[in-house]
Amino acid sequence: MLSHAADLFAERGPAATSLRDIAERSGVNAGLIFRHVGNKDAVVVAVLDHLERELTTARESGMSRDVVEARAERSWKVIARALLDGFDVGRLQRRFSNVEQLVEVARAHHGDDYTARVSTADALALQLGWHLFGPFLRAATGLDDAEPHPVPNAVGEAFAAELGDPRRLR
Repeated sequence: MLSHAADLFAERGPAATSLRDIAERSGVNAGLIFRHVGNKDAVVVAVLDHLERELTTARESGMSRDVVEARAERSWKVIARALLDGFDVGRLQRRFSNVEQLVEVARAHHGDDYTARVSTADALALQLGWHLFGPFLRAATGLDDAEPHPVPNAVGEAFAAELGDPRRLR
């Protein structure tokens, strides 16, 4: 059910997805979702936790880069849509182990916690901006879609190099 809810949230956002929509896609009764998970906020929390666990498992178990990237993309889409729908993802999500891993790498490089956290946030903002708004940015600035663009690639390569494993990029 959480995987189907994540797909629906990525497609249309939590605000435009009802518990009935999730139940229909999952092949279960909507009352069971409410009884076992709770209201929409509780489902959003459960989906965010599910996506974080799913991405961590994919990354740590050595799944292919394509699988890790697909899971990361779905996670970022759900987070973006939830934020745009007014959900306080920073308050609702309970774990951020993938980001904490990046902070640890940055801490080793920068030496202090604050600078590590700010540099990680800056790098993620740049990467996510390109990842989520790349088609708009390319069109608005006249960049050709067929050519690779150095900014998103450079950020991704910097993450991969610092982490020592390209699968840990996202």
